[in-house]
Amino acid sequence: MSLLGKAGRAPAAQESGFAAHRAGVERLLASYRAIPPDANVRLAKKTSNLFRARAKNTAPGLDVSGLDKVIAVDPQARTAEVAGMTTYEDLVATTLAYGLAPLVVPQLKTITLGGAVTGLGIESTSFRNGLPHESVLEIDVLTGSGEIITATPDGPHADLFRGFPNSYGTLGYSTRLKIELETVKPFVALRHLRFHELRDLETTMAQIIADRSYAGEQVDYLDGVVFTAAESYLVLGRQTEEPGPVSDYTGMDIFYRSIQHDGAEPKRDRLTISDYLWRWDTDWFWCSRAFGAQNPRIRRFWPRQYRRSSFYWKLIALDHKYHIGDKLEARQGNPPRERVVQDIEVPIERTADFLHWFLREIPIEPIWLCPLRLRDTGDGERPWPLYPLEPDRTYVNVGFWSAVPTVAGQPEGAANRAIESEVSALDGHKSLYSDSYYDKDEFAALYYGGDTYAKLKQHYDPDHRLLDLYSKAVQRK
Repeated sequence: MSLLGKAGRAPAAQESGFAAHRAGVERLLASYRAIPPDANVRLAKKTSNLFRARAKNTAPGLDVSGLDKVIAVDPQARTAEVAGMTTYEDLVATTLAYGLAPLVVPQLKTITLGGAVTGLGIESTSFRNGLPHESVLEIDVLTGSGEIITATPDGPHADLFRGFPNSYGTLGYSTRLKIELETVKPFVALRHLRFHELRDLETTMAQIIADRSYAGEQVDYLDGVVFTAAESYLVLGRQTEEPGPVSDYTGMDIFYRSIQHDGAEPKRDRLTISDYLWRWDTDWFWCSRAFGAQNPRIRRFWPRQYRRSSFYWKLIALDHKYHIGDKLEARQGNPPRERVVQDIEVPIERTADFLHWFLREIPIEPIWLCPLRLRDTGDGERPWPLYPLEPDRTYVNVGFWSAVPTVAGQPEGAANRAIESEVSALDGHKSLYSDSYYDKDEFAALYYGGDTYAKLKQHYDPDHRLLDLYSKAVQRK
């Protein structure tokens, strides 16, 4: 099986991509100028991967309809020019035709490249490739002042280049990103390692990251799943060109269930590179079970095109709008449920500590694990001030996505508040795509990089046309 279906686009096709992009940028700027000066600027987008409440805004949004395509791919340089609203589904489909892929491909198809860079993203290459924004070479940003500037690591807007990650659109919106790509092979061979003790999983994960191998076999991809304290797994992937049978988890079989086994030896599996990159999307990790999609009798008749995270997201949006879940719980005499949809990072040596606490205090399973290390900058400094992970240190992202019963007398968001406190105590961080409950001072200490954010905000959004980060990430309207 070859991924190299295209030897490269002709210069005319590349120029056509840039011409279409320029037209999209002009529409974007025209829509910016049409927004009243006293109204907040926002994107007019139909879909979102955010789980926190968003401020209501009746002003027209920015027209990003022309900013959702891959502009050009340079297979020799292994780079791509990509419009900011391009989904990873479209980006990956384009680059795989050249035998290439982004250095980090977040788990869900409708995550956009611009969203992953300004809001952070992660996946099973992050132990060797860091986070999506670390493979950005340059970025065009529409700032709050209505100016499109090009930011690079060493140019006049290097401060914005470094401060853009984790700013969540409060400093501007990306219109074009030039990113690095890496060569990939047609298949991924998997090994599922079972652990009975979380500390053993933690130790083995650290050793794999140090060696980039396990039992003499290379490891290109690494993540894990925790079902209980006595049943957890690391999933090791190796790129390969070897032909052979592959599994399909877009039908009746479910990927996360496939990794479970009782044996002491690793369980092996194989996927095409495309199916591996989207292995979690079909069932939104395991969240499709909330809609009955994992019940074989229902799944058999669930249209294949609707077995994907974007459709489940629409069902979630309906629940948020009409409070369907709480009404069903009330009919059974149960209290409303608190949404606990979070990704956090803790240093790898605190992973077992956090997991034991979480399994004891928060009734949610399974739990996703994904290790990460920032790419080596050579200067030993924190290069991304708004999400200050330490260089030369390994962290583990822990993801958990469900809801828990509320308890009478406890404050709003009690479970989320407890998680925030425990993560801080373990020298960790929390992503801001979902509910947050920090007070202003604590939030500023965690996410503003000292006075970095205030300076960036004053420089690139002096009239405060965009919401500030605390208002966007924490305050509820």
